[in-house]
Amino acid sequence: MQTYFRGVIYAVSAGVFLSGAGLTVRYIESADQWQVLFYRSLSFFITLIIFMAVKNKGRVMPAFQALTPVDYIVSLALAGGFIFYILSLFSTLVANTVLMLSAGPFIAAILGWLVLREIVHYKTWIAMIVAILGVGIMVSGGLGRGDLIGYLYALLAALSFSIMVVVLRAAGQRDVIAATALAGLVAAIFCLPFLPGFSVSAHDLLLSCFMGSMQVGFGFILITLASRSVPAAQVPLLALTETALAPIWVWWFINEVPQTATLIGGAIVLVAVIYQGTAVELRCAETKALQ
Repeated sequence: MQTYFRGVIYAVSAGVFLSGAGLTVRYIESADQWQVLFYRSLSFFITLIIFMAVKNKGRVMPAFQALTPVDYIVSLALAGGFIFYILSLFSTLVANTVLMLSAGPFIAAILGWLVLREIVHYKTWIAMIVAILGVGIMVSGGLGRGDLIGYLYALLAALSFSIMVVVLRAAGQRDVIAATALAGLVAAIFCLPFLPGFSVSAHDLLLSCFMGSMQVGFGFILITLASRSVPAAQVPLLALTETALAPIWVWWFINEVPQTATLIGGAIVLVAVIYQGTAVELRCAETKALQ
């Protein structure tokens, strides 16, 4: 049985993996958004197939044959999140995209209450408010530069990811890696009508596959595992390490120096994540001690 604390570690680590996506997109030279999304989604699908094969000793098909309607909802929601996220990164600043994605904890909390009747503890609300404040400070100097369509894409991505998390929570301890993998194939198929062609440079192909396998692949494997033991409102909150770290990678690797407000806001987000991750664990320990 997976513990809550292990789920927290999975969620926080997922944010670390996912935080490099914005940086990687900025290194794309000539491939357009649909080509990047296609190869990213396809490599994500292949990565999770390999993970399933290793985990299940080569038995992959039974997992797909056992898919239920709930699993298909997970696949469609995650595929939508993939698509809207990449479209947002190509339409506006990375900082603006992660700002809108920070709405995820609020959306997941509301959906979790409506669908699962999960009570959102007041400490979780405190952490979410602090986190959204931190993200607001992070991008306060650049809000006017983003395109409206980029904000809309990011908000739709946040909604899609929140739906996925809530449905995963509803599925309980079931193994939904196959449903997660299917999302990559669904997203890749969706891209086909919009592709200007399959030919891209080796450089762009490598980066797109790196995003799909190492960054998004491992990131969503960890989110899927975290959702087994962490409430719906907390998974996207803990994964906000992505929001705090994304501007740092851009700073270090392409010398895009962040504003002081970005650094201060990122620190506040990390404090909120640490607070959420420790507060509930301490509360669980206190409850066990009283029993």
